[in-house]
Amino acid sequence: MRTIVLLLVYVVIIILVIPVLIILYLLRLKLPFFWITKGVLKLGQKILGVRLEVCGLENIDKKKFYIFMPNHLSIVDGPIMLMLIPQPVRVILKKEVFRIPVIGQVMRHVNFVSVDRRGKRGGKESIEKATKLMKEKGYSFLIFPEGTRSLNGKLQKFRRGGFFLAINSRAPIVPVTITGTYELMPKGSFFIKRGKIRVAFYPPVSVRGMDRDSIPVLLSKVKTTILSGLNE
Repeated sequence: MRTIVLLLVYVVIIILVIPVLIILYLLRLKLPFFWITKGVLKLGQKILGVRLEVCGLENIDKKKFYIFMPNHLSIVDGPIMLMLIPQPVRVILKKEVFRIPVIGQVMRHVNFVSVDRRGKRGGKESIEKATKLMKEKGYSFLIFPEGTRSLNGKLQKFRRGGFFLAINSRAPIVPVTITGTYELMPKGSFFIKRGKIRVAFYPPVSVRGMDRDSIPVLLSKVKTTILSGLNE
């Protein structure tokens, strides 16, 4: 029932804020979109009755840019991370998401990056675009290294794209462990249960002195850190 109420509330909010979004778009403003998004997501948390337990935010310097890498258990992981990360953060998403009316246009406006998973060069091109944005604009990015949600709540094999982005942009990686979201809304479920979600931000992992040959070591270090939170 809470999930249905939330969807209805979000529909009303989108209708009400469309004039504001249009004005921001015409003025080419980006930051207000992030403030609005965080406010809407916090409202959603309250409606759903989800409790958050967060630690490690003191590890994040708001003036620096990072690549945030959490494990991926549920569709709610993305919204939770967008709400908690204490700075504007961009995301690499499959291009189909950008077809959603209003939301897709907003994501393009604030420089979210699309990826065509069907093409061989799709992933490489999206990483190149994200690298350029990080170097030129100082953007941070949120990337789920598993690529897709877990079917059983366990950590999956990591993909290398986010680590190429870290090496290319020279951005530190912030490992993040999320627990609780699988129990609240596993893959295939439509309704979100009430409960607690724990999110732990770990100290940034530097890529200084590393190149593409260092990716296996870097990947292993980040994966081990995330896994340590899952095993607690």
